[in-house]
Amino acid sequence: MNPDLSHEVEVVPAFYDIDPMEIVWHGHYVKYLEVARTALLGKFDYDYPRMRASGYGWPIVDMRLKYVRPAELGQRLVVRAEIVEWENRLRIVYAIRDAASGRKLTEASTIQVAVDMKTREMLYVCPPVLWRQLGVKT
Repeated sequence: MNPDLSHEVEVVPAFYDIDPMEIVWHGHYVKYLEVARTALLGKFDYDYPRMRASGYGWPIVDMRLKYVRPAELGQRLVVRAEIVEWENRLRIVYAIRDAASGRKLTEASTIQVAVDMKTREMLYVCPPVLWRQLGVKT
């Protein structure tokens, strides 16, 4: 049985996140995903410094977002991130919900690939260090 590969964080849009339409500007959702992804990877002691120390970079090569409802200034948001693939790539899916009602605001996903930091070559299979840190079997 694999461990729980999900994590939730709460974010609250600040004044500087709001656009002229008085809702969260679409580009700031990427920042919210990063906050959740960083917390999720930290849960497994494989944050960005540990990735680099293990000899691998993990660039995002694909990101998709679907906006369902707008978020507003001061609205408490729960951002859930879950790792759903780890064999050949690191795929994380996200859901952003209103903290009070649970209503879904945004769905998203990111794909990261392992890159050998010495050779700058992309790997077609994730390195075993990822599997060990996540506690998963391949």
